[in-house]
Amino acid sequence: MSRALDSLIVAGRKMLAGLTASAMALATAATPALAADPAAAKTQTPIKYVVVIFQENVSFDHYFATYPIAKNPTGETPFKASPFTPTVNGLQNPVLLQHNPNLHNPFRLDPSQNYTCDQNHDYTPEQQAFDGGLMDKFVQFLGVGGQGCDYGFGPALTMGYYDGNTITALWNYAQNFAMSDNSYSSTFGPSTPGALNLASGNTSPYDPSHVIGDVSGDVDQTAVIGDPDPYYDDCGSPEQLALTGKNVGDLLNAKGVTWGWFQGGFKPTIPAQGNNPAVCGATTQRLDGTPEKDYSAHHNPFEYYAQSANPHHLPPTSVSMIGFTDQAMHQYDLSDFWDAANSGNLPAVSFLKAKRAQDGHAGYSSPLDEQGFLVDTINKLQALPQWNNMAVIIAYDDSDGWYDHVQSPIVSQSATQKDAHCGTGTPSTQGRCGYGPRQPFLVLSPFAKINFVDHQITDQSSILRFIEDNWNLGRIGGGSFDAKAGSILQMFDFNNFSPGKLILEPSTGHVVANERAQVAR
Repeated sequence: MSRALDSLIVAGRKMLAGLTASAMALATAATPALAADPAAAKTQTPIKYVVVIFQENVSFDHYFATYPIAKNPTGETPFKASPFTPTVNGLQNPVLLQHNPNLHNPFRLDPSQNYTCDQNHDYTPEQQAFDGGLMDKFVQFLGVGGQGCDYGFGPALTMGYYDGNTITALWNYAQNFAMSDNSYSSTFGPSTPGALNLASGNTSPYDPSHVIGDVSGDVDQTAVIGDPDPYYDDCGSPEQLALTGKNVGDLLNAKGVTWGWFQGGFKPTIPAQGNNPAVCGATTQRLDGTPEKDYSAHHNPFEYYAQSANPHHLPPTSVSMIGFTDQAMHQYDLSDFWDAANSGNLPAVSFLKAKRAQDGHAGYSSPLDEQGFLVDTINKLQALPQWNNMAVIIAYDDSDGWYDHVQSPIVSQSATQKDAHCGTGTPSTQGRCGYGPRQPFLVLSPFAKINFVDHQITDQSSILRFIEDNWNLGRIGGGSFDAKAGSILQMFDFNNFSPGKLILEPSTGHVVANERAQVAR
């Protein structure tokens, strides 16, 4: 079969899948089943709106190693912590900083070193770096140097961390809201498993009958461990696959709760037409002027599932239908979120994914690019009337292979040729070794505890569990990690409402206005 004919067949197959999904959606769109007013919906907490900002590739120590103490050298954005700040499980221990068991001690990266190499963060090497819990093989298995982005550290770059002089906004959010120092990737591995665990608590089973290209390196038994693109996405290539089973969108639809996934660059630059798929060619300049492609297909978990995919990136039929089921199938461009919010049509549950230039992913983004996106977004969210009943969750899809000194608890065993750290395993959990590396996790809300550090174990599917419990959705089933996920409720105090806003400056992360109390509860 010629390559041209093969491409034509693939395009036709994807077009048929998209048209079928759109036809089903339009059949139900005439009489929307979802509640038009999320504020009137019955919830288990005062939270009526959840906004999940899902960023890229950061370990906890990479951003919070020395929190709340920043070095504060002359010429860098200063940070001074509240004297009431609780301690975190970071790298304050002199042994870890000066006599680390890895080949290189951890070291501080300054704001001028914000564009770094992307570290190795594959499923097996991450387990190998853990070295049976000794946490001492990061340089050998995860460190990536060279390429003009290692600042002379070579593979030891993996041991680098930032402090409040660079991660200023996130440290200020931690000071005034709630954060966790004990939250993990649900499984080891890169972006796609993290995104899937957010959407369904499950990286399995993939569908062997819906595969494009060679995905053998991206799967282990029935589970996804790598970064294949979603099968139901015109803008995905070259390896693509589909998953079966439920995701949280199914549960939200069944209970009439409005929702959407909003991603930068989702709106095509060339719409699909005939056998020609949509093209996602939009770019955005980083702070240093480098243009980066906006959309990354494997960062969108709902495009892996036939029932929630929008293969041709069709727009919503109207602003008033955002959050409801129409031809967009709850998959939108990031600009659609603000169209809905500014029109008073904010969905009850929104997942926000930045453009690649602003998602914080090493190799094509940076902490300072990410800071601009986070601050601009959160400043706008606090200006909405829905803020008084909102919870904003900032979480990450994977660690990027950056050093973190904490061994994760193993709650899901797996033992195949691609595993190196996970015990015996069972057929139902092969390729799902977890929990994986530790990551930052913050909750911003008028009901969030102030300057609070949560030490209880959570993971990416804890977000899923909070949504399920708040709207009485039930569990996904099928082996989803939502059944074992720790709760994030301890990060809230629903008996104390603190509506004050924290407004920051996007480029520096400095506090512009702070109406929230400056003492810990």
